[in-house]
Amino acid sequence: MAIFSYKGLDKTGKEIKSTINADTLVFAKQKLKTMGVMLISINEQKTSKHKEGAVTLGGGINIEDLSLMTRQLATLIKAKIQIVEALTALIDQTENIQLKLVLTEVKQAVNEGSSLAKSLEQHPKFFNHVYINMVEAGEASGTLEIVLIRLADFTESQMKLKNKIKGAMIYPVIMSIVGSGMMMIIFIFVIPKITKIFITMKKTLPIQTEICIWISAFLKSYWWAVILGVFGAWYIFKIYVQTKNGKSKWHRAMLRMPIIGNIITMINVSRFCSTLSTLLTAGVNILVAMDIVKNLVANVHMQRAIENSKINIKEGASLTAPLVESGLFPPMVTHMIKLGEKSGELESMLSIISENYEDQVESRLQGLTATLEPFMMVAMGGVVAFIIWSVVVPMMELNTLR
Repeated sequence: MAIFSYKGLDKTGKEIKSTINADTLVFAKQKLKTMGVMLISINEQKTSKHKEGAVTLGGGINIEDLSLMTRQLATLIKAKIQIVEALTALIDQTENIQLKLVLTEVKQAVNEGSSLAKSLEQHPKFFNHVYINMVEAGEASGTLEIVLIRLADFTESQMKLKNKIKGAMIYPVIMSIVGSGMMMIIFIFVIPKITKIFITMKKTLPIQTEICIWISAFLKSYWWAVILGVFGAWYIFKIYVQTKNGKSKWHRAMLRMPIIGNIITMINVSRFCSTLSTLLTAGVNILVAMDIVKNLVANVHMQRAIENSKINIKEGASLTAPLVESGLFPPMVTHMIKLGEKSGELESMLSIISENYEDQVESRLQGLTATLEPFMMVAMGGVVAFIIWSVVVPMMELNTLR
């Protein structure tokens, strides 16, 4: 079954635009004719497929939509409904057009004999490696409904963590933009008017006033160069950190930053533990799971440590030793993983670590916001104090002369 978008006129002559499900274009036209729609145009909708290896969602399907769809599919399969029928039900009830298109193509592939995992694999733009490997493991073990529920929980937890990080950064970013804008306005429009008064004084001005006037004159004449310089520096920086050497140095520097370095470590550790726990619990082979987790961890040095752990596992050794040697994973984490390996409860131990670190990340993010707020206020206050000091001292001298 395919999805067709159409434009037409209803019985009252009113123009309508919508979509309709049908096996072929002919059937779609017949359906619309039965509904009393006079067609103007009709086109089959297709999804845009990205190259293999894409791991992010996009194209109009957000994480909330994916999580809800996954949970609904798990419920339908648990009720012993066939996958094709379950997908049909999801297609009918979802309101997201892009998700409807994707599910339609997945259903077609399943109808043609593909497994659900292989059908999802055709849409790497929407379903990442974690999702596909877990579905594949669920199909192989006959526990697809359980795996899908875990997958929905995992997706929601990742979404919550992402939202917490975004929420913590909103205030500092807004403050920086507003503060910089206000300073630019003062230097470009306010200071030049006061400068005219100082010129009439015909006397040597204090050094701070000279600096203030120079900054004002520079911004007034070259404000465009400042803006271009900022964007240019940002662009060059982005290009640099995309190189192997640049990325390595920048990621190392981030880990060494006070406060922020600890938060980055915690986020990556939480992602590593939660993803690995979810994959292993779903029955994914540990070597495959380590490969997936490595690609989901954002820091290249932590990725290298995970790759070394995978090599250790291949050789029959423990996965813990390379993590300890890297010095990037906190001792408590490596100790608990080692205990989990010895006791045969690695999945549950990883889950405990993940939950613990998610709580710590939330606490640290709140602390970071609380720390940045007074720091930014002091910084802005310092600039304002400098401007007042630069302006008030000459003004007082002017009044004394009078």
